Formats: sequence, structure tokens, C-alpha cells
Amino acid sequence: MEENIREILKKIGENPKREGLIKTPARVKEALSFLTSGYKVDVGEVMSGFILEEEYDEMIVARDISLYSLCEHHMLPFFGKCHVAYIPNGKIIGLSKIPRVVELFSRRLQIQERLTNQIAKAMMDYLNPKGVGVIIEAVHLCMAMRGVQERDAVIITSSMLGAFRDDSKTRMEFLNLIGGNGNHKW
Repeated sequence: MEENIREILKKIGENPKREGLIKTPARVKEALSFLTSGYKVDVGEVMSGFILEEEYDEMIVARDISLYSLCEHHMLPFFGKCHVAYIPNGKIIGLSKIPRVVELFSRRLQIQERLTNQIAKAMMDYLNPKGVGVIIEAVHLCMAMRGVQERDAVIITSSMLGAFRDDSKTRMEFLNLIGGNGNHKW
């Protein structure tokens, strides 16, 4: 990988031997390894680590989870917040597992729509809750830095499964709990 990065530096008109760039190929390799580390993590291992039998049946919301990913089209970052909610059906998951699931899927080359669905599906598959809701709000540098150069655009995606899809009151409760009181774009 490092040799390929040196070649890219040459192709864009840089000298990979100049002082500021000598260690760049190793740094880029290390950064890409970290930013794509989600390919090496099994969602089953993350989800099965702390599931408890519990008769809690009200909505559980993890709001404002920081999210950083790379768009698969340009390998440029997109970042923002993820909100995840579920209604247990006899099982709850350790609260720290929710951001870990978000990070696992974020640390892959992604499109925001797929990322939103993957998080919701993982929660549904491993917990079998009454419903799951996921909303992601993100800024895409591929839109801000190039192309349309729209730096203020926030992309919002949602995935509503089970009770969140079937029951508008459940969906509205989720939106209200994360601050969706009608003043937001969703």
C-alpha cells in the first residue's frame, strides 16, 4: 500500500521524497487501516457480548452518537450524528454496544443509506425487539469540498423497522425524544 501511495503522490505532482512527505505513505496506510477496521469486526461478537433478559418494554434511545465514515464513491469522509432507538421484547443490550454497532458499520467504505439500514437490521436481528429506529444526520465532504461544493447541506436518512414503521405514535415519540419536534428537516 505504501508504494501505491508514493505513486499517487507522484501522479498528483508531488515529490514523495521531500521532507514533509517521507512518512506520508506509512501514515496514510495506518489511517486507512483504522478507518476501514469495521471489516475485521464481527457484528455477532459485538452484539452478543451483553444481552440480558429483561421485561422492560419502553423505548430505549441512544441519541447523538458521533459517526465518522468514508464514502465509497470518493473515499472522502462523511460525519455527523446517529440516533438509535429500540423497544425491547424481553431482551436488552448493554448501552455501550449501541455506539459500537454504529462504529463497526461506519468503519467501512459506505453510503449513508446502507449504513442506516445495517445498524437497524443488526439491532433487529440480534435483539428481536418490537421495533428499531435509526436516524443519521451527516455532512459529506464529497459534496462540500468538490462537486456541488455545498458545505452546509446535511443529509438525513432513516430506517424504521417493526413498531417504528407500523405505528406513527411510536415513530413520533422517537422523533420527539431526539429533538424532532417539527423544526428539523425530518
